[in-house]
Order: sequence, then structure tokens, then C-alpha cells
Amino acid sequence: MCHHLSKVQIYRILEDAGKLCGRDDIGTHTMRKTFGRQFYMQTHDIASLQAFFNHSSPQITLRYIGLQQDEMNKSISNLKFW
Repeated sequence: MCHHLSKVQIYRILEDAGKLCGRDDIGTHTMRKTFGRQFYMQTHDIASLQAFFNHSSPQITLRYIGLQQDEMNKSISNLKFW
């Protein structure tokens, strides 16, 4: 007989794994965001990813997977003041 894991069980497993690694920011959304980021980096198909996540705009999806923040950080790190 096959038993399925509940959402709560999965959350607890991920939370415990994070604690073992010294992290307190690991949860079920971590996997969702990681999937989204990897999907986008490999396909650059923001329209499909937006549909998967049921987001109302590509900008929301890019922000959700952290890509907008990465781009802003990169732009700021390349800024010169001379």
C-alpha cells in the first residue's frame, strides 16, 4: 500500500533539512521558486512560467523567482562614480 505525504509533512521535512544546514528560510515555496528560476534560465519562456504560477504579469513572475533583484544588484555593482 502506497502512502502519500501531506503538505504539512513535506513542509516539516524541508524545515528540518534547512535547520540541519543552518538555514531558517527553507520551505515549500523554496522548491517552487527554485523550479521557476531553473525553468526560466533553461528556457527563457516567461509566458509559460507565468501561466504555471498563475501570475498576472511577467514582471511579477520575474520578481517572484528573484531575477529582477539579481539584475538590479548586478547593475548597482557595475556602477562607477568617477
